Amino acid sequence: MQHASTAPVPRPRPRWWTELPLLALVYAAYSAGRLVARGDVSTAVDHGLSILRLEKALHINAEHPLNRLFTAHPSIGIPSDFAYASLHYLVTPAVLIWLFRRRQEVYRRARTWLMTSTMFGLIGFTLLPTCPPRLLEAQYGFVDTMAQYSSYGWWGTEASAPRGMGGMTNQYAAMPSLHVGWALWCGILLWRHSKNPYIRAAGIAYPLITTFVVMGTANHYLLDAVAGAAVMGVGALLARPVMRLADRIGDRVQARFPRFAPVAKSPIVSAGCKTSAGERIPGQRTTSADSPDAAASADAGASAGRVPRADPGAPAGAGAAGDDAPAAAR
Repeated sequence: MQHASTAPVPRPRPRWWTELPLLALVYAAYSAGRLVARGDVSTAVDHGLSILRLEKALHINAEHPLNRLFTAHPSIGIPSDFAYASLHYLVTPAVLIWLFRRRQEVYRRARTWLMTSTMFGLIGFTLLPTCPPRLLEAQYGFVDTMAQYSSYGWWGTEASAPRGMGGMTNQYAAMPSLHVGWALWCGILLWRHSKNPYIRAAGIAYPLITTFVVMGTANHYLLDAVAGAAVMGVGALLARPVMRLADRIGDRVQARFPRFAPVAKSPIVSAGCKTSAGERIPGQRTTSADSPDAAASADAGASAGRVPRADPGAPAGAGAAGDDAPAAAR
């Protein structure tokens, strides 16, 4: 009697032609949201000064010594500017592609974690527009290293945007620092899922270096970096609930439009095929020696007293009849 399987049907494997538009849509929404959430400049400056005063009260304003170091030494400041302007555009997609190709079992949750955290960061930009240290008045002791070393790179004097495109970015989206948040996401995944010790070490170094870079270039406060890490923590906690919600929505859409539902592969090996005579499993015939006709011929020969011919390929010392055969037949 056959029993119905109660195992849940596995979700179809993510495909690049569905993942790429999804990620592009989320990033486009994030970029557009940053432009919309510009906020009032005076309010952003007040928020930045409040953060700076709090850090000074707690004696954690590490931005000042780092910024002086980057300003005084171009050998440190210029590579840091390049790192700030480019690495988050390169490393984050590279880790996503690596997970998609090599770690499919964790890819979907990691992708959901990244997108959820990014949307929470956008909420932070909207509710708390913050002036970065580099845009404060000179009396507060910060130097914009991106502007100082702009002749060495593609950026101008307006953040890390290419020259002439500064108006397409929100320079007051400093809280939280998603540079640090995305770097932390990359570092955790590289540490947990890579077997190469060098890559795992890079997973530790990358978020730490990014934190020093965003402060030394006067683009973020230390508390911005802390907030970026906190946002990623919230995204990690909400990744599974968001995935379950997305699954329920997908199931309802498929029930309403069944023709667009993906076809899941059958978990049964035979996939509903039946075996026929002479087959152990579908598509695999038994050998002639194991077939029913061969067995019937052997039984008929034994009853007639004929001794079966020895197999030329049989091992040496093997008789025509087995050791358990009756003495009359030996």
